Amino acid sequence: REFESEIRFYSGDDPLDVWDRYIKWTEQTFPQGGKESNLAAILERAVKAFHEQQRYYKDPRFLNLWLKFANYCTEPLDVYSYLHSQEIGTTLAQLYINWAEVLEARGSFRKADLILQEGLQRKAEPLDRLQSQHRQFQTRVSRQTLLGLEETPEKDNDLLEAAEPQRSSLADLKGRGKKKMKAPVSRVGDALKSMNQTRSTQAPTSQQLSNNPGFAVFDENSASGPEIPVITPRPWAAPPVPRAKENELSAGPWNSGR
Repeated sequence: REFESEIRFYSGDDPLDVWDRYIKWTEQTFPQGGKESNLAAILERAVKAFHEQQRYYKDPRFLNLWLKFANYCTEPLDVYSYLHSQEIGTTLAQLYINWAEVLEARGSFRKADLILQEGLQRKAEPLDRLQSQHRQFQTRVSRQTLLGLEETPEKDNDLLEAAEPQRSSLADLKGRGKKKMKAPVSRVGDALKSMNQTRSTQAPTSQQLSNNPGFAVFDENSASGPEIPVITPRPWAAPPVPRAKENELSAGPWNSGR
């Protein structure tokens, strides 16, 4: 009640300070979170209250509110894209670190590296912390790449063994109909070659596939260099939807319930 009263009647020069202390007090009082803390609603109110005040766009406290709010949204990447398009926190290293962590957790290593490189190019502060995070990220990705290379020969051997014929033939199959027909079961040697030739004549040529406008093949090696995905700024309509709001009920008949 004291914080709500201070927010309503505040007349100082830094209204963000009240919200910052309010949220820190809520986290300390309700460390387990839950509906008692009502933290998601407080964060949503805070980002709505200051989203048009550009003087806070480079303030670490304001960015911290957004990053905490992103954890309660159904799609945190939408929040990071919005912050990037509106230039909120783009001079701070924490934006790129949290953004890259979400992408890395989803396996988008190339996009995570692009985000970290974007922060390095902008010399986001503190720069030494961002550089350290980038080196650690490269170490993790290199380790995973090496582990993948170690597993490749075993998979290749399994494929080679599976490709070799295991048996020459089985019992003959009886054909249907009045006349008795026998179908060969052997699929090695000349029989295998004849089947492959038949399939190759029926398969569409590569030129026909290239003329098909239904899909396009992306060549990662042909890219000119690391570029940050272009995100077009969009006007503010509403913050992303949080995961759940415990105190909101769906509409229904109010006079028929118990």
